[in-house]
Amino acid sequence: MNFLVKKFIKDYDNVNNLKVRTGYGKLAASVGIISNLVLFVTKLIVGLLSNSISIIANGVDNLSDMGSSVVTLFGFKMSQRPADSEHPYGHQRIEYIAGLIVSILILYIGVKIGIQSVQRIITPEETVFGVWSIIVLVFSIIVKFFQGRFYRKLGTKINSMTLIATGADSRNDVITTGSVLLGTLFSMLTNINIDGYLGCLVSIFVIISGIQLIKDTTDPLIGKAPDKKLISKITKDIRVHEGVLGTHDLVCHMYGENKCFMSIHVEVSYKEDILKSHDMIDNIEREIKEKYNVELVIHMDPVVIDDNEMNYLKNIVDKLISDLNVGLSFHDFRLVRGETHTNIIFDIVRPTDCKLSTKEIKTMLQKEIRKIDKRYYIVINFDNEYTNYQD
Repeated sequence: MNFLVKKFIKDYDNVNNLKVRTGYGKLAASVGIISNLVLFVTKLIVGLLSNSISIIANGVDNLSDMGSSVVTLFGFKMSQRPADSEHPYGHQRIEYIAGLIVSILILYIGVKIGIQSVQRIITPEETVFGVWSIIVLVFSIIVKFFQGRFYRKLGTKINSMTLIATGADSRNDVITTGSVLLGTLFSMLTNINIDGYLGCLVSIFVIISGIQLIKDTTDPLIGKAPDKKLISKITKDIRVHEGVLGTHDLVCHMYGENKCFMSIHVEVSYKEDILKSHDMIDNIEREIKEKYNVELVIHMDPVVIDDNEMNYLKNIVDKLISDLNVGLSFHDFRLVRGETHTNIIFDIVRPTDCKLSTKEIKTMLQKEIRKIDKRYYIVINFDNEYTNYQD
């Protein structure tokens, strides 16, 4: 496997490069097309000679795998296209669409095998197994085992859901072909035909796998939360800069594994020279781009740090929110003083799985704050949690 990678992919360790990543996809697809075509032809011949629905169905599954490899090849090829006026973020999400098509094909094949197997149970036909049936099935298991490892290794290397899904399909083929092999041996030794029942078991396994893969490949299209480790690293790298007092409101959009757009609010002292703070922000954006290949946009938030009343109330709110123990965090804390009352204004980030409603949270906090001074009124803006990352 390493030989193929080194032979056909230049600069193979530079997986952040779009051309290198596409090279991995093309290599995996080419290997899949050739190996699955060989398996389909051999299983079709043996299946027709032995009149075995399970072997023929297994061969048709390999034909669909070859079609999936063609889709994968097309997906990686199209995702390499540069950005244009209609698609300013590029075309890398086409790879996700290719993965979805592969998953749907897997589900379709599972249903098809199930229908054919039920028909074989209802109207059984004589099946004649021979040595060649055993040889072909063993050969298929070996090929699919190494094929699955190859896909998974390449998929993990370039973080490709499409290749990981294809690797899972190859793993399924090892299990289903193994079941067919055991059934074939059983039929040869006992003269009891369980061909149709085996086909049903294969069908159920493939359908369940197809449904799971559809979920996995649609998540990036719908918009899933970014990787927690990446968010943690970027946040820590920002906060180590002298002059950064805190961060919040991080939003991340993925337009492909190598196309990440991110924005974040960075707190700085209101007393600091604005040009100096702006220069620091520019430097941070460049560093994150070079280190993580992330297009980062930073919103600069000036904060007051020498107001004793505000700091006292901020600590109170911090403790109240922590005591609620529902994963809340807050930011942009400030006071607006008037003759008759003082507004305590801040934003709260509420996780999507928080059991308390925004009304309940506000009521609880307001009640406790008014115990300190009846002139205090809280004004809260609730933010959504987009990253699932807690510092």
